[in-house]
Amino acid sequence: MSSLYERVGGQKAVDAAVELFYRNVLADGRIARFFDGVNMDDQIAKQKSFLTMAFGGPNKYTGHDMRNAHKKLVAKGLNDSHVDAVIENLNRTLRQLGVGEKEVKEVAALADSVRSDVLNR
Repeated sequence: MSSLYERVGGQKAVDAAVELFYRNVLADGRIARFFDGVNMDDQIAKQKSFLTMAFGGPNKYTGHDMRNAHKKLVAKGLNDSHVDAVIENLNRTLRQLGVGEKEVKEVAALADSVRSDVLNR
């Protein structure tokens, strides 16, 4: 059975998804403020590396774990509604790129599985 990384289209698809995802996120008034002052080029590069690893692709992610990566955002008020908005944007992005519904649901479940760590609880 192929990895989720392979099923969504490999690195080219992950790269396209992350670029579109952040355009969608930055346009979403519910969550855009969490990216104020963030170097988006660095953020996009980290997210590409993270999702490649999380989807079962070549592991080159060297960033923080979920708790440490989101600690400052939790201090700014990050909560379940914001995580829901991120997952909605991720789902919409994948659908915009023609990813199959089975994989969209798998990605959403993966994202939801780290909710407690993201929210540091």
